[in-house]
Amino acid sequence: MVIVAELLKALEKVENLRPSVPEPGRSWVPWDVDVLAVDVDDDLVCVRVVATGLPLRLAEAGAALRLVLVGTQWESATLRVVVTDVDKRALDHLNGS
Repeated sequence: MVIVAELLKALEKVENLRPSVPEPGRSWVPWDVDVLAVDVDDDLVCVRVVATGLPLRLAEAGAALRLVLVGTQWESATLRVVVTDVDKRALDHLNGS
């Protein structure tokens, strides 16, 4: 679905976030597993992300993703950005790393 690819492209531009997908899948699946992080229904668009650094840029992600939806059938859909995990490296600064 084209809208999923456009949402993922917009998310790439947001610092400290990446699509949330199973890591083992990245190494052996022959297609773009990032699409698994996005669900698009008539009234809900959900994008699951992993925090790769702090601060979290959820407002920026929401704004970037919402721009993709403008002018589409999902323009008035609820947009949900769900943080499913925090990468260990995002917290390295807490222990002096």
